[in-house]
Amino acid sequence: MTVKKWLSLLWLVVMTGISLQAQVVPGIEVLERNGFIQLYGKRVGLVTNPSGVDRQLRSTIDILFQAPQVNLVALYGPEHGVRGDVYAGDHVADSKDPKTGLPVYSLYGDTREPTPQMLKGIDVMVYDIQDVGTRSYTFISTLGLVMRACAKAGIEVMVLDRPNPLGGLKVEGPYVQDGFYSFVSEFRIPYVYGLTVGELALLINEEGLNRGQKGNQAPLSCKLTVIAMQGWERWMQYRNTGLPWILPSPNIPSEASATGYPCAGIAGEMGHLNIGVGYTIPFQAFAAPWIDADALKAKLDSYHIPGTAFRTIHYKPISGGWKGQLIHGIQFFFPNYEAATITLTQFYVMQAVQELYPDHNPFPLKSTRMLDIVCGTDYVRTTFGKRLQVSDIVEYWNKDVQDFKALSQKYYLYR
Repeated sequence: MTVKKWLSLLWLVVMTGISLQAQVVPGIEVLERNGFIQLYGKRVGLVTNPSGVDRQLRSTIDILFQAPQVNLVALYGPEHGVRGDVYAGDHVADSKDPKTGLPVYSLYGDTREPTPQMLKGIDVMVYDIQDVGTRSYTFISTLGLVMRACAKAGIEVMVLDRPNPLGGLKVEGPYVQDGFYSFVSEFRIPYVYGLTVGELALLINEEGLNRGQKGNQAPLSCKLTVIAMQGWERWMQYRNTGLPWILPSPNIPSEASATGYPCAGIAGEMGHLNIGVGYTIPFQAFAAPWIDADALKAKLDSYHIPGTAFRTIHYKPISGGWKGQLIHGIQFFFPNYEAATITLTQFYVMQAVQELYPDHNPFPLKSTRMLDIVCGTDYVRTTFGKRLQVSDIVEYWNKDVQDFKALSQKYYLYR
């Protein structure tokens, strides 16, 4: 393109408001554009939540229910419920959807895996939930358990694909180790896995990773179809997609919180720092009443952490610990996202806090189980907990990255 043509295009964009942003087409829209042909003659179950929408914010529930070609017969609610009316960690009950009258079966109550009775009369189970690209986020665990149950029952599974908000190139953290499988560490994958939910489904289905919550059950494979997106590329973060962000859970209200989740969530399990949850920037800050924000920023800046920058921040949480109390700390950013190991951010912050405030060392923990299963290992706790030095765990943290990148490339749907 000549300079003259480029300037003409730039003028057009400025004058008309045309966006140069990509227009990614999510799986539900691709399915609809194809006339739902893959669902013809089948009784359909749907696992979804409020993040399952098209570009016009129509719910996948309503799209499938109103389509004359589709026989939607049941809904299945993960954590927070199909309509998002259940708060984090609260029990989801079986119910009836008030808008469609369809039965809603809970996958976050008495059972996490659909029972044979729940699946009775289903020919294909459709899954449409916005993922965040981090292993400890429970919706991919729900997907895996649904795939197991459907494999046992001979039911097809269809995943309507959506973007990974972290992009498709970021892989960080170790595999889950034996003894640490759980609903927040369901598969032997890194903490950040660099796959869309459709690609992840293909991988766990073909590689024998779908082993159930205890990690010691025989792997099961289901008949799996992925309705791929159009226009998504691996380099894209969510802001590059042109799609609206619909919070998949209460504490991920923005794509910035989705990016921050793997950077702060592990530290949040320690309980000695506020990570922005209970304020307007969940998973985007680290603060406490006793922190000198300028001193903490200076200490972190002295580490010269690749791709990462910090600013001081002061705020009063509106809920949770330190509610209404002014706390001080830092907010983090990634001016060079490609260069950053984003998940180590929280460990550098804990190191800096320990060096500045040794009396606030969170170790030993009152309860260790949640930290261990989120990390997928006790190595981080037992090794990092001795000195709170990132250098003690960085080799372990990165040990499985290249192996997983080589494995996962076989399941790429996008380049």
